[in-house]
Amino acid sequence: MTLGLTDANRPQGAHVPLGAVLCFVAGAINAGGFLAVGMYTSHMSGVVSSMADNLVLGHGVLLWIGFGSLMAFIGGAMTTAMMVRWALRRQLRSAFGRPLLVEALLLLVFGLFGAAIDARSVALVPYTVVLLCFIMGLQNALITKQSNGEIRTTHVTGLVTDIGIELGLLFYINRHFPESARVRANRHKLRMHLKLLLSFIAGAVCGAWGFKSIGYIATVPLALVLVTLVYKPLLFDLGNWLSQWKTRHP
Repeated sequence: MTLGLTDANRPQGAHVPLGAVLCFVAGAINAGGFLAVGMYTSHMSGVVSSMADNLVLGHGVLLWIGFGSLMAFIGGAMTTAMMVRWALRRQLRSAFGRPLLVEALLLLVFGLFGAAIDARSVALVPYTVVLLCFIMGLQNALITKQSNGEIRTTHVTGLVTDIGIELGLLFYINRHFPESARVRANRHKLRMHLKLLLSFIAGAVCGAWGFKSIGYIATVPLALVLVTLVYKPLLFDLGNWLSQWKTRHP
């Protein structure tokens, strides 16, 4: 019996719909977070480039904010790797759900208390940026591990590149070649990456609209979405632990 998209015993191909949901969440956090703190936090290419710019321009504070963001993203990915490996060694069904639960809790904290924090304050913006980068590192590492490197959710550069490659193969002129020698696109891969791209775009639109309309509280629905992805395997493992505890302590 499968326990949802984050079940460690998930059916083959379950990482695609999970990736679509996480792309939506990442797009919402990235676009909404920009309105909140004036920085995109889901992809590190821009962060590293801005670090180089700020180093040359002598903007020391911005350079350190970028460095902290990069370290936070790496720290999030490290946290996911350790959590998943720890849980898999113990054969827990919730191994791939636990990092998303941490992400949901951090989003709830950000959403519920963000309204009380003046994100426009120069002193507080770096902490908000670091928190969002840590969250994105958590999420991107999770889907990377679950899909064996096939899917990334926090940035679309790779998705767009793969879409372009497959479209090039799809429209390749084959009429002068025999059937066995014709170039063919991977239509499954093309559909998958288009779905992920559209999910990211939809999430970005919803996130930007949500932050503009209701502010930080817009992250709360995103956290609830993540909770719905993880609660079944978590409850299953909790039930097993309670059964084992009662056996050991009759």
